[in-house]
Amino acid sequence: MDVESGLTMSSDFTPINLSSRDGKLIIVWNDGVTMEYPPSVLREHCPCATCRVKRDKPQRGLPVLTMAEAAPTTIKAMKPLGNYAYNITFSDGHATGIYSLELLRELGTAIVK
Repeated sequence: MDVESGLTMSSDFTPINLSSRDGKLIIVWNDGVTMEYPPSVLREHCPCATCRVKRDKPQRGLPVLTMAEAAPTTIKAMKPLGNYAYNITFSDGHATGIYSLELLRELGTAIVK
């Protein structure tokens, strides 16, 4: 995973370190909380317009998946957008979601040490 960081984010919660472990994104926040993010959870909660419409549309029958969609989801790249969000590129080629710091904080699971 290619992670660009080093920006000062203006938010109540600021990531101070991004890494990966066991295929999961790990974020250490400025309040000392460390959270993990399985790529599949981030992909399922993609905030882009296309994904929101797809989630809101009633499902009829079984979905037809491409090979990329059927494969385990991984994060290929992650880059900061301004001082408020990150853009994540997934292994299925999807890269249009803008994950605000607030959304990332909500989606994570705290790691208890």
